[in-house]
Amino acid sequence: MNIMKFMQNNPNTYKDAGVDTEEGVRFVGTIKNKVQSTFSPQVLGGLGGFAAAYDVSFLKDYKQPILLSSTDGVGTKLEIARLLDIHNTIGIDLVAMCVNDLLVMGGKPLFFLDYISCGKLYTEKMAQIIEGIIEGCKQAGASLVGGETAEHPGLMKLDEYDLAGFTVGVVEKEDIIDGSKVQAGDVVIGLESSGPHSNGFSLIRKLYLKDSELPTKQSEIDFIVDHLFKPTRIYVKTILGLLKDVTVHGMVHVTGGGFYENIPRVLNPSISVKIFKDQLPTIYVFDKIQNDNQIETKEMFSVFNMGIGYIILVSSEQANKAIEKLKILGENPRVIGEVVHHSDESEQVKIY
Repeated sequence: MNIMKFMQNNPNTYKDAGVDTEEGVRFVGTIKNKVQSTFSPQVLGGLGGFAAAYDVSFLKDYKQPILLSSTDGVGTKLEIARLLDIHNTIGIDLVAMCVNDLLVMGGKPLFFLDYISCGKLYTEKMAQIIEGIIEGCKQAGASLVGGETAEHPGLMKLDEYDLAGFTVGVVEKEDIIDGSKVQAGDVVIGLESSGPHSNGFSLIRKLYLKDSELPTKQSEIDFIVDHLFKPTRIYVKTILGLLKDVTVHGMVHVTGGGFYENIPRVLNPSISVKIFKDQLPTIYVFDKIQNDNQIETKEMFSVFNMGIGYIILVSSEQANKAIEKLKILGENPRVIGEVVHHSDESEQVKIY
């Protein structure tokens, strides 16, 4: 029997159920060369195998190498991408959310993997997503060694998709930055964000996307595209450059939960942090969100990064050296607070 004729006449096929394996193969072929452009010499083999291989023989150059790992997603910012039909930067967000977390401990990202689930595999859309992931990996100096794209017909709408990422990095054990050295008198230095990054979008959608639809006014759409949807900054090259010359006591990736949730993660119970809000950058997007919707300042600092995507804590003796180095690395660093003794049962982060 002619197998192709049988497939055409028989409706009980995988494709008829909503999964097009041939399109999946075509998609891999479309992205293969671009993905391989991220490969370091440590990546063995090509793309499309059952598993990725990464040569770690270089770890012999470490005295006591520690592998770090991190996994994350992009959250409901994906709904903005779907409504705008803009998919070429959301992959940058995915990489950033993973590698910036790993970076907090002083880790150098080595490789990255992605998982994409979708209602239907549209090759052009998926290729745009992968292009963003590739760009994010290049910014982070990580190899994109593999991934998975899965069609979930019946569970997701045809134009819906979700993303997850996973990264592995390395750090010398004696160089791990875990916040244990943070002490009263340390200086809090902030690095600017590009906007909300990938956090607070459940609130943003409630405020600016009524009934999960784009606003009708072009000016409001422009605000979403130009200010809310900017990709998350990746701080890897800046921080790894800083750590070569400056002793850092602690670092914070300001993600979900804003200042109040993330900063205490590197503080011991005896200390707290004062943040001086007049030292933060004035960023239009956060002023507009707060003023448009009469949101209390504490709520803003509990949800958003308020213009500071990454925080570095150093001794007062190292502060000037750190600031000068950060400027050389292309940043606009600013002292936004100080570490003090924590003498009561109140919150460990206080905004002044």
